[in-house]
Amino acid sequence: MNSGVGVVVVAAGKGSRMGTKESKQYLQLQGKPIIIHTLEVFDKIDVVDEIVLVTGAQDFERCQTWVNSYGLRKVTKIVAGGSERQHSVYKGLQEIRSSWVLVHDGVRPFVTEEQVVACYETARQHGASVLAVPVKDTIKQVNEAGVITATPDRHSLWAIQTPQAFRLSDLMRAHQEAQREGFVGTDDSMLVERLGMTVAVCEGSYSNIKITTIEDLDYAEFLEKLKGEKR
Repeated sequence: MNSGVGVVVVAAGKGSRMGTKESKQYLQLQGKPIIIHTLEVFDKIDVVDEIVLVTGAQDFERCQTWVNSYGLRKVTKIVAGGSERQHSVYKGLQEIRSSWVLVHDGVRPFVTEEQVVACYETARQHGASVLAVPVKDTIKQVNEAGVITATPDRHSLWAIQTPQAFRLSDLMRAHQEAQREGFVGTDDSMLVERLGMTVAVCEGSYSNIKITTIEDLDYAEFLEKLKGEKR
């Protein structure tokens, strides 16, 4: 194991909410698959030593072709994912050789180098870190009958994004513990929290969107065009 930083990019989902035959991570954004936009961000970051891409078994060959044709030199491995996102992440973690690991959604192509590095540095300081943004809206807790039961203080609520950064050994242990107990969480930090570990929040950006619906794709086209105008 080296002392560097590895990244697991998770792109094994089907994305049924998009309503398209093609999985969302392979849809075109400005003439390039979304997953390639995401991988290119991490491929250019100096602190990143290796990238493991987790994809569907049926998508392995085209992903390998794209990695080669777009010259993504830091993608060291492409592996087939599992039935749940959590299982896919664990498969990716097993291929990481670095001491620190960042886990990132394949459909978040607008994360920046500054945000990635800040998340990693925050993890080094606190042990684990997640990118997040304060929620803008008032949040209501609602019961099964559709009745509001509570209104949490908005100032204490953050919307969690990726990447999420951890010591590889800690995250592996968290996944193994969850597996033993049959627990499936909604993100990796939840598994680490279950071990009683501290996870710090690193403020991200509202533009670091997860592309899951057609409306998201429209907004992504706008953001990509905006990014191009700033170059």
